[in-house]
Amino acid sequence: MSPALVGPPAAWPEPVRRVEPMTDPTRSLDPKSSPARKLLIATGNPGKARELAQLLTGLPYTLVTLADVGLPDDVEETGATLEENAAIKARAYACRSGLPTLADDSGLEVDALGGAPGVHSKRYAGESATDAERVSHLLDQMARVPDPERTAQFRCVLAMASPEGQAVTREGVCRGMIMRVPQGSDGFGYDPVFWVPELGRTLAELTLAEKNLVSHRARAAREAAAMLHDPGRLPW
Repeated sequence: MSPALVGPPAAWPEPVRRVEPMTDPTRSLDPKSSPARKLLIATGNPGKARELAQLLTGLPYTLVTLADVGLPDDVEETGATLEENAAIKARAYACRSGLPTLADDSGLEVDALGGAPGVHSKRYAGESATDAERVSHLLDQMARVPDPERTAQFRCVLAMASPEGQAVTREGVCRGMIMRVPQGSDGFGYDPVFWVPELGRTLAELTLAEKNLVSHRARAAREAAAMLHDPGRLPW
């Protein structure tokens, strides 16, 4: 699908301020790299972990993963919304680890599908489906949707929780269009079919640094980082 065939909605979100990537994103995930207080990044998805490592650089915390603290990625997402799922994960891992914890839930919301797959994005083609199978299922569902009506958004909710169970959430949205065929080999999930008008490419055609300028997770992380830089804004 040619970008010229898909006109953008009347107004796109304001561009995000540039998020400078870390020189070495893996360094902040080393629990021994700094004496600063630890912040647990509760995801078993390596793509998300890499993105968050770059987006949250410069915080007064040492970022650690579930593997660093010896916890499995086994908390079930039983909520009915992205907000509920993010909070469920953040609270559960904060309680288990004794560390302040950040967790997210993200979903693709397609206008022509009434907001689906939404909170069911990961399970849209079945519990054990691969990224390629989920993309294929989405394209099948949208086969008859004309180009101008293929608008969609990625939405990310980040939840931050204390070991005592207090939590707060922040949200980010990235608007775009659904392509008819996948393009690009980077990223994960539905990235190969999500075209970003402000950059003229799919999310899977962007470098990680470029993706972190515009993505839904980048926008949510910027809001979360502002709170983590100022502990007085946290509810604990």
